[in-house]
Amino acid sequence: MRRLQQGRRQRRKCKKAWSQVENQYQRRADLIPNLVNTVKGYADFEQSTLQAVVEARANATRVTIKADELTTENIQRFEQAQGALSGALTRLLAVAENYPNLKANESFMSLQTQLEGTENRIAVERKNYNEVVGDYNMYVRKFPNNLYVGVFGFSPRGYFESAVGADKAPEVNFK
Repeated sequence: MRRLQQGRRQRRKCKKAWSQVENQYQRRADLIPNLVNTVKGYADFEQSTLQAVVEARANATRVTIKADELTTENIQRFEQAQGALSGALTRLLAVAENYPNLKANESFMSLQTQLEGTENRIAVERKNYNEVVGDYNMYVRKFPNNLYVGVFGFSPRGYFESAVGADKAPEVNFK
């Protein structure tokens, strides 16, 4: 009975950590409409870039995972959707560099700062989630827990992993 209670505590910690990850991704998603509306004010801004951000946000918010379904496959699917949104935001901010008036806009600068802070928060919460999941996975795989955990619905959880190629530094070539 004590092991079952400990397993439930571990599982609740995973759910709580996942909730914090989702919270930060939602914070980012909530900032995007304001960013897009601020940028729209610049008539010659590339509409295709704005449209890509709006579509990526819509796709990212459609991909959700219940706390009891945190498998490696589901985490990867979630990461892909969030990665597409990150890429679209990166392109938007890169294109914004060509618009000095936009870069000087106080609302744009504030939103950009908030997005940067949110990206840092996302990284922290993903790290925390991985640590909690590591403890949980060790618990469900450890003997004698591994003999009965499946009967009570305990299964290993998936981790956030680095993107393919993230271990290699980009090549910078000034010609």
